Amino acid sequence: MVESQRPKSGGVVILTNRHLSYLVGGREEDNRPAPPFCDIRVEFLSALSKCISQKGHLIRHPDVLTFAFWCRKANITRLRDTFDDGRAHLGLGAVFHVSPSNVPINFAFSYVFGFLAGNSNYVRLPSHKFPQVDIISSALNAVLELPDFTSLKATTHFFRYNHEAEITAEISAKCQGRVIWGGREAIEEVRKYPIQIRGREIGFADRYSFCVLGARTLVEMSRSEMERLALGFYNDTYLMDQNACSSPHLVVWLGDLKNVLEAKARFWDCLLLVARRKYEISTKAVVDKLTLVYQSAIELREIGRVHIHNSLLFRVELEAIPDRLDLLRGNCGYFYEFTVQTLDKIAHIVNSSYQTLTYAGVNRSQLLDFVIENRLSGIDRIVPVGTALDIGVVWDGHHMIQSLSRIIEVR
Repeated sequence: MVESQRPKSGGVVILTNRHLSYLVGGREEDNRPAPPFCDIRVEFLSALSKCISQKGHLIRHPDVLTFAFWCRKANITRLRDTFDDGRAHLGLGAVFHVSPSNVPINFAFSYVFGFLAGNSNYVRLPSHKFPQVDIISSALNAVLELPDFTSLKATTHFFRYNHEAEITAEISAKCQGRVIWGGREAIEEVRKYPIQIRGREIGFADRYSFCVLGARTLVEMSRSEMERLALGFYNDTYLMDQNACSSPHLVVWLGDLKNVLEAKARFWDCLLLVARRKYEISTKAVVDKLTLVYQSAIELREIGRVHIHNSLLFRVELEAIPDRLDLLRGNCGYFYEFTVQTLDKIAHIVNSSYQTLTYAGVNRSQLLDFVIENRLSGIDRIVPVGTALDIGVVWDGHHMIQSLSRIIEVR
C-alpha cells in the first residue's frame, strides 16, 4: 500500500489521499506464509484467550467470552490433531477479510481462520462500532507487545475505512486470498476488484436456516429438559436478534397433530419465560414485527393463524410452504411454523440459500438421509438446538484451514 506515514496501533494512516483507521497493526508487513497450526500461533491464541478472559466486564458480551473459550489451547490443539494428514502445508500469504456489518464477533473468527492457516491477515472491521471489536482489538494489541509474539505484529492488521472502492482494490491486489462476508450485493461489489491471479476467494453470502422439532419426543420431555431446550433455542435466535445466518426463522414440527399441539404449547411457553427473563426489545423492533405481521397477512395466502404472545414472541402458522420461504425472515422473536409428517414434504423448498438445520427430538442420521437422499443443494450444517451459533473451522461447507492454505506435494 502507498502510505505517507507510519502509524502506531490505533492510529490513522493516509493512503492515496483517503483515510484508513487502524485498530491493530499498521505499516510493517510480513506476508510470508507459515505452516498451519505452527507452535507460535497456537501459543499466541492461547495467550489471547487468557487476556480476553481476564477482563471483568465481559459478562455483558457472551459472544466475546465464547470467542476466548474457542481460542484456548486445548481446542486449538484438538483442531491441529484432526487437521494433520501427514502432508506438508503452507499458508497462501496475505488474506483480506471483509467483515459483515451486523454480526459483532464474526471478524474475529475470520481472522483466526486465516491466522491458523498460516497467513498474514488484513481485516476490514464492521462499520458499526461494536464494543466487541474494541475489546478484542485491545487484547490483540496487548498480546502482540509480549516479547514472545512481537514477530507476529507484522501479520495482523485490523482497520476501518469508508466505502472507497480504491482502497478495496488496492488491498485486494496485494492478497493471495480473500474472505467476504455479507449480502449478495456487498459480495458482488468487492468481487469487482481482483486479488492475485492464483488467489483463492470464499464468499459467505446471507443464508437461511430453520429448526426441526420432533413433537413426540418433546411431549415426553420433563419440565427441566424442556427448559434446557428452550434456553438453547433462545441462544440460537434471540442472542443475535435472528440476524446470524445460522439463526432459525422457521420451526418445522415433525409428527401427528395431537403431539404437535401439545409440544407447541409446552415449548413456546418455556421459550417465552426465558425471553421475559433475559431479553430486552426496543420499541422499533416491536413496530417492525407488527408491520411484518400485517404485511404477511396481506401478501401470503399460505398463512393460517398468527399468535402474538406479547412483544417478545410472534408466531405465524403456515398452512402451506411458499416456494421461496427463505425470503420470509423475522427478527427479535418472530417465527414461522409448519407441521409435517415426514421431512420429504419440505425437500422441494431447500435451495442453495439454506445453511443450518438445527434439531431436537429427531435422529440426526434421519436428517442426514433427508439431505443426501433428496440431493439437496442447500443445508451445510446439521447441529443440535443450542449450537446454531457455534462456529468451527468447517463453515458453509468449507474447511477454512484447508481453503486458506496450500499443499506442497512431495514424492
